[in-house]
Amino acid sequence: MRQTQKPSDNTDTQCTGQPAPELEMTGFLSDLVQYQGLFRMVIVLGIGGTFQIGFQISTITYMNQHVKAFINETWLERYGYPIHQDNLLFLWSLIVSILGIGGLLGASGSRYLTVKYGKKKCLLCNNLLMIIAASIMGCSKMSKSFEMILIGRFLCGVSVGFSTPLHHQYVGEISPRKLRGFANSTASFFWSLGKAVGQIAGQRELLGSQSRWPMLMASCGIPALVQLFTLPFFPESPPYLLMHKGDQEGCKKAIRQLWGEGHHQAEIDDIMKEKATVKNIKILSVLELMKEPAIRWQLYMIIILTASVQLCGINAIYFYTFEVLQAAGFEERMVYYMTLSIGLAELLATVVCSSIIERLGRKTLIRGGYFIMGSLLAVITVTLSLQDWYFWMPYCSLCLIILFVVVFGLGPGGATVSMRVEIFNLSCRPPAFVISSVFNWLGVFVIGTTFPFIVEGLKHFCFLIFIGVLFSSATFFHLFLPETKGKSIVEITEEFDKLNFRKKHVPATPNHVMEEGYTFCTRL
Repeated sequence: MRQTQKPSDNTDTQCTGQPAPELEMTGFLSDLVQYQGLFRMVIVLGIGGTFQIGFQISTITYMNQHVKAFINETWLERYGYPIHQDNLLFLWSLIVSILGIGGLLGASGSRYLTVKYGKKKCLLCNNLLMIIAASIMGCSKMSKSFEMILIGRFLCGVSVGFSTPLHHQYVGEISPRKLRGFANSTASFFWSLGKAVGQIAGQRELLGSQSRWPMLMASCGIPALVQLFTLPFFPESPPYLLMHKGDQEGCKKAIRQLWGEGHHQAEIDDIMKEKATVKNIKILSVLELMKEPAIRWQLYMIIILTASVQLCGINAIYFYTFEVLQAAGFEERMVYYMTLSIGLAELLATVVCSSIIERLGRKTLIRGGYFIMGSLLAVITVTLSLQDWYFWMPYCSLCLIILFVVVFGLGPGGATVSMRVEIFNLSCRPPAFVISSVFNWLGVFVIGTTFPFIVEGLKHFCFLIFIGVLFSSATFFHLFLPETKGKSIVEITEEFDKLNFRKKHVPATPNHVMEEGYTFCTRL
């Protein structure tokens, strides 16, 4: 009786394609054991990757008053009179926004250096740049030079701008297909983790005090040191070793180190097929990528995905949180702790996103996330308009803000990273990430410099701009964005061919793949 029932259960599971939750959990735990080398490398890449940009964005908020006081004291000591308030505001805004200028420069040079030297060597050298930047900022108060803060922030921007696209590409290339979505979504997790750690370190009881803020600025060198000393123990990405270096043995060794001692011959054979397909194809330049009609819609997608994240209102929500909490009557000291809860909520949401992304798919999370965020932002606008009418309305606004951040972390925050990695092949990925990073850092700089004036002019109605962007992006992705869950690069490219070649029929055959020279089969 038992013997006949067990096969029946297994058969039902196979037919429905929906394994039971306990079996999924068991499968994940077994993957955790088998791919422990991969998980360790994901952690190392995250600490020196998107963690740094999240840390930089959050810590600068807690140094606002201290740095302004330092600039005023330094100016008074140099020239004998206090700095004009307009000049002080200009210098502070320059300190904040110069990170985006450095990030723009770092992202622009990532493609050339990555192709020539490989991702591993580039990340190791990049950590040295971050350590130098941290040392310069840490010594600024001792040297009585606010110019050193500007130089250090600029170098930090170059470092994080260079490392962010490398982090995304590296993680995607070292992951097997069944863990690809999970691994890619960890980039968003480490970004949120960096913001949460920065908010914790920025508390006055820790490094956010008037005497210890230089240590807070210099603390960005600690993650760089961790990656500098741990990354040498991990391999370069297997596709890079085989396709660019021609090192088949090194590729096999890297796979065994990351994926364990199981049977990986099928994956190695797939990489060999990939190499044969693209053996005469070079890494495209940014200009060549922009001119290539066969990947036109992939380029549209990565630009709109990046712009949607920048214009979805998440940065505006973080900006407005302080005013909402102060309007609720909370003490200024409590406001910092309650703002920390918002950062922790986003961190928790990204953890959940990494566990559901392979079940729900990227398109569902992005499209549904933007629709829900647009609806929440409309309600938040209403509650902010009525917060003087009812004593409980600010508390309602706070709850909605936390929910908005959670939805962002569950949906677009994690799924966008995975989507950007999966829609391009190896020959197009470096220049595509250069374009994406340039738009990202340009958005950081523009929003950082213009949003305070928008808030001053429109007050809480400034969210109406983001509501329009959210619903427009959700509609666009619903109509045109293909699902990439569980698909190879060939299958994903076939979906985009329907958009790239709508006016003529293009057969998705292996010969077509080789003739066009932009797709290849991958199992990594």
